[in-house]
Amino acid sequence: MLKFNFSVQTRGGSKIVSVVIAGQDQADAERKLRQMYRDCQVLSVETKDIVEKQRQAASFEDIISIISK
Repeated sequence: MLKFNFSVQTRGGSKIVSVVIAGQDQADAERKLRQMYRDCQVLSVETKDIVEKQRQAASFEDIISIISK
């Protein structure tokens, strides 16, 4: 799963700097974005891979071994 950080301008002219949306790909995330901000203009998009953070998480066995020491 990927996270996308959008900067958008709403149809009213307001700029929103950071809207983070998870999606399978950018098209999926944009579809979700447009459900919240209809007729918005996408100014920029950054992709973040959340799998990296999941790899850093310790397993249950790792935590138990640390506590038992």
